[in-house]
Amino acid sequence: MGARDFLRSMQSVFRLSKKSDRDEFMLYLKLVSLGVLIIGMIGFLIKFISAAFPAIFG
Repeated sequence: MGARDFLRSMQSVFRLSKKSDRDEFMLYLKLVSLGVLIIGMIGFLIKFISAAFPAIFG
């Protein structure tokens, strides 16, 4: 794929895409924030358990 083909492909993607409205943006923001929170909690629990039982995980 050459540079021209890549640029044409990008132009067609931009033509098809649309800017999300406020409600859609807030929904995505909530979903991403929830995902980050869940991953952080899992990491914290793993770290907490490994610190509480160093003989098992050490």
